[in-house]
Amino acid sequence: MPAPDGLLDAVSAIAAEAGRMALARGQEEYRRWEKVPGHPVCEVDLELDHLLRERLARLDPDAGWLSEETADSAERLLGVRTWVVDPIDGTRDFLRGRPGWSVSIALVEGGRPLIGVLDAPARGEHWRAQADMGATRNGDPIRVSERTDFIGARVPADSLPKVDADLVTVAKPNSIALRIAMVAAGEADLLATLRWGHEWDIAAAALIAQEAGATVTDALGRPLRYNSTKGEAFGILAATPGIHAAAIARLADRAATAVVR
Repeated sequence: MPAPDGLLDAVSAIAAEAGRMALARGQEEYRRWEKVPGHPVCEVDLELDHLLRERLARLDPDAGWLSEETADSAERLLGVRTWVVDPIDGTRDFLRGRPGWSVSIALVEGGRPLIGVLDAPARGEHWRAQADMGATRNGDPIRVSERTDFIGARVPADSLPKVDADLVTVAKPNSIALRIAMVAAGEADLLATLRWGHEWDIAAAALIAQEAGATVTDALGRPLRYNSTKGEAFGILAATPGIHAAAIARLADRAATAVVR
């Protein structure tokens, strides 16, 4: 079912409001702590979560809710649609005053995103997509690169293992959503993770990448479905179509080992 007319604009405006709020709060004092070791959070995450839930519920009161900063509830599995939200994706960059973070919002129906929006105000970037309607950054249409050679593919990463030394690193924001969006905009050719992760990290960006022409799967090459029981997926592999199969082949052994838990 297509998204109602005007819904993308409304979600886009809410994401931008949240982004402005986060950018302003980032200049002030705020509390920060770790949910568990290695997983930072701050009170701005929680403030944005409250704002987004309130605003998005007005747009679609019947939609369920899956967010990094809200205790999960099985009630979301009972409805037709679900908001899948990360108030601040890339919290480490936010806490350090770096620009590599974003507000991520997706509306999912039948396991597929209908709408995806990323707002990255510290980078001056606003990304959006609607299923079967293409993707934009700051209002301009975006498209993946036309790369067909796996060797030399650009990967947003700080470093690569020796086995992948034939690839090229490019600057990596902390937000995985923004790294996926780089593939969508042709600024990277490949993004891959080989671990279990949360749907709120990837749902909006995956739609943006797909609508820009990327092939997007889990780390094993399987289709991604959202609003699952656990709200998790085994990695993500977003790539220009010409190298996606080669990336799956390169990562197959590592993925097969990592998927077991």
